[in-house]
Amino acid sequence: MAKKKTSIKDIAEALGISITTVSFIINGKAREKRISEEMTQKVTDYIKKIGYKPSHLAQSLRLGKSRVIVFMVEDISNQFFASIARLIEEKAYKNGYKIIYCSTDNDVNKAKELISTFKMRNVDGFIITPTPDLETTIISLMEEEQALVLFDRWIPELDTSYVVVENQKSAKEATLHLIDQGSKNIGFVTVDSNQTQMLDRLAGFQEAITEKGSNQETLKISPFIIEKKQISLHIQDFLTMHPSLDALFFSTNYLAFEGLLALAALGKKIPEDIKILSFDDHYLF
Repeated sequence: MAKKKTSIKDIAEALGISITTVSFIINGKAREKRISEEMTQKVTDYIKKIGYKPSHLAQSLRLGKSRVIVFMVEDISNQFFASIARLIEEKAYKNGYKIIYCSTDNDVNKAKELISTFKMRNVDGFIITPTPDLETTIISLMEEEQALVLFDRWIPELDTSYVVVENQKSAKEATLHLIDQGSKNIGFVTVDSNQTQMLDRLAGFQEAITEKGSNQETLKISPFIIEKKQISLHIQDFLTMHPSLDALFFSTNYLAFEGLLALAALGKKIPEDIKILSFDDHYLF
């Protein structure tokens, strides 16, 4: 038979005091509520003796604080998100908070379910990389005055805090660098997506091309291609169709990985035959 978990009521009955007194002492409010040091010590000693551990969920519901922040991204195993998560965890811990990590797989329904679940557990805040079509849920969090920061992607229509890379400016500078290195026919390989960061990177690329009058070709890879080999084959076809390309700019690192495989398969040498540039920093680079 399972052993019954000790409750605050059990402690109060064992010591012959009120449940409220025990609750105040456990939650660190003994001095504020003018409970004697003798009584506080008595309860503290008894709790240690029986090995009582308070329910964090019950405490968070009672106090309105869980000291927990949710970090919700597309894929927490991605090297970029994982490295950021480590820094967030370190900062949070120093300030008395814990981090819960989760991945949405860029699925709006999964994102909504996760947010709903964490709200019921009374977390203190959310750091979210929004999926497409998550606007209404984000608006609800804002209306409920939830602590919220968008990360890596933002929703231009919403007046909320966000932390993002300067995607358009960075992509423009990167393209100008290729042009300054002598590239005249540049291919831009990106994801066929309405995500703000991808649109901004394409805009930056096109801005630089227009400014310098260079030639361009663009390949948009469907985000629904699961097999990486298929991505590599698409890039091979793109290169075969445009043999005059002397540089490739990949909008994200996983496309760059597949691009390198495509170039190897075609026997292209870097940088003799074609120059390569990738958005995102990855340890393999």
